[in-house]
Amino acid sequence: MSAVGNIFGGISASKAMKKVKKNLESQKQANQDWYDRRYNEDATQRADAQRILTKTEEMIKNRNRQAAGAQAVMGGTEESVAAAKAANNQALADATSQIAVNAEARKDRIEQSYQQKDAQLQDALNNMEVNKAHAISSAVQGVTQAGAGIAGAF
Repeated sequence: MSAVGNIFGGISASKAMKKVKKNLESQKQANQDWYDRRYNEDATQRADAQRILTKTEEMIKNRNRQAAGAQAVMGGTEESVAAAKAANNQALADATSQIAVNAEARKDRIEQSYQQKDAQLQDALNNMEVNKAHAISSAVQGVTQAGAGIAGAF
């Protein structure tokens, strides 16, 4: 009876471990999918970046109108309007550059989060394999002891 119990227990433990392994592998795939999706997003298409670009462009249009209006009213030179436009273009370039810097920092955080989660899942898989090996060892030992008990009875 002891041998049958140990074999049944080993089979049940093996089935449970297969379910756990399948679940962990599913979590690893979900983590990979999340990483692929988030890491490869276009930073300029995110809502926060679009808001910054839109506000910067509106500010530039207003400044350009003000510079053109001031030139028309006060008789300013074309050079002053060109200088204002150049400053405005630099503001847009600075905003775009800041978006790129923020995107790189965001990618670093995504990568760090992915690696941390992946390491946790891999540790769980490794621990499961160790537990599986212990369960097999215990089942074999139990069967051996039961066999020795049966042999001793005869």
